[in-house]
Amino acid sequence: MVEHGVRQTRITLVMDTIRQRIASRALGPGAKLPSVRSLASSMKLSPATVVEAYDRLAAEGVIFSRPGSGFYVANQALPFTVAEVGPRTDRAVDPFWVSRQSLEAGEDDLKPGCGWLPQSWLPNDSLRRALRKLARAREGTLGDYGSPLGLPPLRQLLSRRMAEKGIEASPDQIMLTESGTQSIDLLCRFLLEPGDTVMVDDPCYFNFHALLRAHRAKIVGVPYTPAGPDVEAFAHILREHWPRLYITNSGIHNPTGAVLSPVIAHKVLKLADQFDLTIVEDDIFADFEHMSAPRLAAFDGFDRVIHIGSFSKTLSASARCGFIIAKPDWIEGLTDLKIATSFGGGRLAAELVFNVMSDGGYRKHLEATRVRLSKAMREVSSKLKNLGVTPWLEPQAGMFLWCQLPEDMDAADIARSALKRKVILAPGNVFSLSQSATGFMRFNVSQMLDARVWDVLEETLKERFAPSVSRPHATAG
Repeated sequence: MVEHGVRQTRITLVMDTIRQRIASRALGPGAKLPSVRSLASSMKLSPATVVEAYDRLAAEGVIFSRPGSGFYVANQALPFTVAEVGPRTDRAVDPFWVSRQSLEAGEDDLKPGCGWLPQSWLPNDSLRRALRKLARAREGTLGDYGSPLGLPPLRQLLSRRMAEKGIEASPDQIMLTESGTQSIDLLCRFLLEPGDTVMVDDPCYFNFHALLRAHRAKIVGVPYTPAGPDVEAFAHILREHWPRLYITNSGIHNPTGAVLSPVIAHKVLKLADQFDLTIVEDDIFADFEHMSAPRLAAFDGFDRVIHIGSFSKTLSASARCGFIIAKPDWIEGLTDLKIATSFGGGRLAAELVFNVMSDGGYRKHLEATRVRLSKAMREVSSKLKNLGVTPWLEPQAGMFLWCQLPEDMDAADIARSALKRKVILAPGNVFSLSQSATGFMRFNVSQMLDARVWDVLEETLKERFAPSVSRPHATAG
């Protein structure tokens, strides 16, 4: 049994070696692979192991055989790599690194750099009740495609919830999606051509960069202030680059936690009208607010603003469900695009979200979560200051603290050191298009209530020649 396991490992080693050579272009389409005997000799393996590895790669379509000649790389199109589109700045600790580490983390790994709440903070009892209710649903709910616009009762509920925030949108202006990320992807497909310019905040959510590069867009960054984008720089970018889109957070900004001021909102909308700019307002953190901040969609009435959101942060990241709100003629075009790219809607996920949100316990869950986050924000901010880590501002709500590290520290170096101790951090430059946030880091306060986080953070800061700091007092989760 042990011998069999060793052989499987050796076969996997050969397969991984060939895949890596293909991925690095050392072996291009149509290239001949090393002979079985030569590869076996160089890797100090038996020919039988290499034959089995080649046979499995051929079964996967990675390579093919020519009888009497050998094995060759299949003439398949090389996979698109987003990273190759943009500059490989800080590649070792880049947006994909942060995402991969957070998503693939083991049970013992700590994730103060991730962008979601701990599992224990989510409304798990409400989700279980909703799942039991779905199990008793009629067959159509369990097996049929959903309508392209999405579940009507959930769209009606969203319309009422938007009205509470001053955003007037009929259910027919709301299209459900798989997630906030899919919403932006659909909007990029709908509104952009390769080479179009898109403006983002600097810093901003790092996946905006990745999505826009995937669509071959030119990205420009506008400096972000505690009240919103720098209006003078905003106007200059419009005159210089004439961007097609501006993607931003108005409510709780990611990563800074800032809130858009009404004055800045009016100036931004005035400039957008002058330069024919469309604004995508990503509002996925809205339910963490104690009081609703100004929304561009509320001021604009969906003339130039598209409003998007999802339920992954407050309800469940597994129930993939988001939404787009836009003017009716754009919803019509987006619906056709959704049919072309994903056909029907995610009906089961929408039914699950609707059942939870219709439960009276959901609002109580949100109220309790806001209180819990406020408490964590105060405690974490105080402890970070004791370590010489300075919050850029004290957020009104939400889970993020955007902080400056002690002088001359590189956040990427801190992140690398912390990762060796199974703590995943989010260094500033993964959020910054201009790479001007070397000394900044985003902390998720809900993920920092384990004493081990503070042990590792203190150790890594000291390793990087931090000034002498006092040890923060651990808080029980």
